[in-house]
Amino acid sequence: MSETPDEGTGPGAAGPGAPAPRSARVPPPADPEGGPRPGAAVRPAAFRVRPARASDEEPLARLDREAWSTLHAVYPRPLPPYPPFFDAAHRPADFLVAEEDGRLLGYIRLVPPTPLPSNRHVRQIQGLAVAVRARGRGVGRALLRAACAEAVRQGAHRVTLRVLGHNRPARALYEAEGFRVEGVLPGEFLIGGQYVDDVLMGRPLTAHAP
Repeated sequence: MSETPDEGTGPGAAGPGAPAPRSARVPPPADPEGGPRPGAAVRPAAFRVRPARASDEEPLARLDREAWSTLHAVYPRPLPPYPPFFDAAHRPADFLVAEEDGRLLGYIRLVPPTPLPSNRHVRQIQGLAVAVRARGRGVGRALLRAACAEAVRQGAHRVTLRVLGHNRPARALYEAEGFRVEGVLPGEFLIGGQYVDDVLMGRPLTAHAP
């Protein structure tokens, strides 16, 4: 999710954890699939992408914790007691999930980056995670494409996200799907003793987009 360490804007927003802000419960965009070939197609699969429901909360919370990684997380590994996955700022309506035979394989969160009317033509991806067992099947790519289609349905002209600079698989996926680097905050995060860049990426959705 393109969330900064506070709610809604940078790579720090992810994963449930002991009393942590809700922004630390949904991982920033990360392609858990090992990196795509440019222009690669989503392979035919039995899974489907659908809007999240309130009843998805527990499986999504488990998936979110299992997906934690220093490749995309800017917060410590989650520990109990875990907060709810959904809350007033993170509604089921903000999420799309990939499902196969009643089991959730992954999710993506899509929201307006701000409440400003002047910014309402933009949507931002503020979380993408795929279950370990489902990686390598095109789930992340399918969720990303579904989120872009949903952004168009909502009337958006652009979609943006934020990703850690060392997350090369995620960056390769986003570039293959039309996202371009639009800004970099050098050394914005200190992770595992290393300073890591915060990279802003975006792509147009319509001919009217800048």
